[in-house]
Amino acid sequence: MTFLPEPARRDRHVPVISVDDHIVEPPDLFTGRMPPAFAERAPRVVERADGTETWLYDGVELPNIGLNAVAGKPPREYSRDPVNFADMRRGAWDIHSRIADMDLDGVYASLNFPSFLTGFGGARLQSTTSDPALGLAATRAWNDWHLQDWAGAYPERIIACQIAWLHDPVLAAADIVANRERGFRALSFPELPDQLGLPPVRSTYWDPLLAACEDTGTVICLHAGSGGSLPTSSEGAPREATAALFGLSAVIPAVDWLFGLVPVRFPGLKIVLAESGIGWVAGLLDRLDHVSRYHECYGDWRGTDLSPSEVLLRNYWFCTLDNPSSFCQTDRIGVENILWEVDYPHADSSWPDTQEAIRRQLAGLSQSDLERIAWKNAAELFDFPVPPSAVADPDSF
Repeated sequence: MTFLPEPARRDRHVPVISVDDHIVEPPDLFTGRMPPAFAERAPRVVERADGTETWLYDGVELPNIGLNAVAGKPPREYSRDPVNFADMRRGAWDIHSRIADMDLDGVYASLNFPSFLTGFGGARLQSTTSDPALGLAATRAWNDWHLQDWAGAYPERIIACQIAWLHDPVLAAADIVANRERGFRALSFPELPDQLGLPPVRSTYWDPLLAACEDTGTVICLHAGSGGSLPTSSEGAPREATAALFGLSAVIPAVDWLFGLVPVRFPGLKIVLAESGIGWVAGLLDRLDHVSRYHECYGDWRGTDLSPSEVLLRNYWFCTLDNPSSFCQTDRIGVENILWEVDYPHADSSWPDTQEAIRRQLAGLSQSDLERIAWKNAAELFDFPVPPSAVADPDSF
């Protein structure tokens, strides 16, 4: 695989908080973090006879270690997933190199989702093994590593994001409460858990977990692709078609959670749709208002005097990295509901040109609105302040 020349540090116009980047789990993640009874069955990286690396977990090979970790590569190679850690830019899996790449890009802080081993919402780490005790231990070990070694190495730069044990919401709720005390501010959760063989979000099954998130202010992040397959156009359609339809993977869970009455039952819940784009949001709001004219014939919207569109704007935040045609709709979407994402180290990423992307795409907005989208909304939502020095002088960090 080819590495492009090392990019120069970019000029900075504004501090940035990215609410969607990814970790490629490093080979030593579980070392020393699992109970002794599970040490031999815990996930570990092994080398195959052909020299490629893979995760081995409870006797099962998981063949993808990099999951589109193509930052720093030419676009012609984006379709080739890294097969060794040496094939990736080190910032994909090493926290010190990650901070260096954030500095290069002008990103002050970042929220990082898991990758292939774990699944964006933690489901793969739990479903690969048939032993619930092992799955739970691995889930907690991942959270411990994330808090201690990843976010903990730079707590002022990384927003700690956990995964939950999906097979016992009462136990998961207790962990969420404890994890908030430890410093976690977010939870990555499967957007459509029923596609993973779990109860749907409209079920009361999830209520203990949802209540814990509401009570602690833990933000629920629904990443595209975390709850099953991505939408595509037809059987055998090319991968490019799936990439073009990526935003649809946010519309469906947004509506499912909304009409599942999740934000009605838990009005203080904060829901982020990651890697979703914002181009669809105004259209959905219009459709919700249209349907509301005759929703009495269904009788499904209940428990609140607010309309579906009002609840959507109260409880949801939407992420963008490349939606230049949509910023004329900020009045409809709500500028306070829009967050910026970089998606490092994936093919969609704006790295290393995030500052230029913000300058170009948000040029028609006021400075106040630009700052809201670039960092202020995220700082308020995740209770993650940006130092006044970085606001006054983005070159200071």
